Amino acid sequence: MHIGRKIYSSGFKLFDLLLMMFSFAVSTLPLYHRVGTLSLAEFFEMRVKLGNLILFVSFVVIWHILFSVFGLYGSRRLNDRWDEIWDVARATTLGTGVIAAFGLMFHIWVVNRAFLMIFWALTTTLVILTRTMIRASLAHARRHGKNLRNMLIIGTNPRALELVQRIQHKPELGYRILGFADEDWRGIEEFRKQGLPLVSDLETLPTYVRRNVVDEVVLALPIRSFHTYASQIAAACEQQGIIVRFLPNIFDLKEARHRTDELDGDPLISHDTTVTDFWGLMAKRLIDIVVSLTAIILLSPVMLLTAILVRLTSPGPIFFVQKRLGLNKRMFNIYKFRTMVVDAEARLKELEHLNEANGAVFKIKKDPRVTLIGAILRKTSIDELPQLFNVLKGEMSLVGPRPLQVRDYELFETYCGDWQRKRFSVRPGITCLWQIKGRSSTTFEKWMELDLQYIRNWSLWLDFEILAKTLPAVLRGSGAA
Repeated sequence: MHIGRKIYSSGFKLFDLLLMMFSFAVSTLPLYHRVGTLSLAEFFEMRVKLGNLILFVSFVVIWHILFSVFGLYGSRRLNDRWDEIWDVARATTLGTGVIAAFGLMFHIWVVNRAFLMIFWALTTTLVILTRTMIRASLAHARRHGKNLRNMLIIGTNPRALELVQRIQHKPELGYRILGFADEDWRGIEEFRKQGLPLVSDLETLPTYVRRNVVDEVVLALPIRSFHTYASQIAAACEQQGIIVRFLPNIFDLKEARHRTDELDGDPLISHDTTVTDFWGLMAKRLIDIVVSLTAIILLSPVMLLTAILVRLTSPGPIFFVQKRLGLNKRMFNIYKFRTMVVDAEARLKELEHLNEANGAVFKIKKDPRVTLIGAILRKTSIDELPQLFNVLKGEMSLVGPRPLQVRDYELFETYCGDWQRKRFSVRPGITCLWQIKGRSSTTFEKWMELDLQYIRNWSLWLDFEILAKTLPAVLRGSGAA
């Protein structure tokens, strides 16, 4: 099995390099007109300089390293196909970037924008198509009983049973469940009623593993109370070259997603309950910069006119600057066009008894502190436009939970549990789900739930959807205050 896997992996590596070389050659064809009157045959018969050969070999090695770093030659039996496609795209993008760097440093005339675009598109497409076809053929073979791996489950608790059910519902993964191993416990009788095979107890498990064909072992025991057994089982499997997997939710967290990082060779299992997609967050930040800068330029006449109207209609500063809580509760100054009288903050306490909102926020429909022009600015949300500068500075994002005042956060102890504080794990935004689903008319509890829903389901597409729905909501003036 291991020898076959090595041969398969080596063939895969060689095939990827051949695909890259083919793409490289094809990408040079549009440059053919630049070699003068030489025929195509003469062009390919041109002598290759030693320096160029060394560069090309270096790039081949780097290409192989990139594919290895992104795990494209390891077993991806349990990986989602979209994860593999994403890893391929990242590897080919970085590889194309290396070619671009080589071209700039060594003045390689072949490497121009057209070449890079063709090379990237061709390699990415060919590698993805190849892996998709291989994945489909392997799935077909596994459904018909070939290329199977024998898996032994350690533990008979509900988590172990749920795992087996999920595996059995995906025959394309190619796993044959040998059975379960566990000690007698209060739930073992319920387990036996289901007719599932209990092939060993924990004491005799090493003997069972030695005498049977076991490819993988999954530890589904409560690690805290069975740490000694789990360690012995893992050590026995390590000695025999058997893959050991374990269910990482040892803290019984409800919504955490798990990933593995590495620090100086030591793996660290992380439990994430917020947005951690590095590339997605990078794209989100890039979009924030481009859109906010463009919007500031295009809307500058509107902001200039608003500034003049605020100054002419009410004594005091043009902008309202207030401390708000941002990413991980870091304080920052939020900018808005002033819509209230100058002493609005000082008069808040005398109006607390008129608060019409529940929870840790203050809202009243006819706030006596709001100026005449301020009411119009609030209704149209023009007062929020200066926050584009907060976005440009990186203190806010276009889309995210609305930033809370310090006063409102201090009331969290009274109105909220710690779950609501997860909203501070992402950058606050100018607009959010709350903004398009009622705005000020939404209850505090619903507002907090929408923020958590946004974090749980975040994607760039969700951001685009919220942005697209924000303008109609603002134009309707629904829930504005």
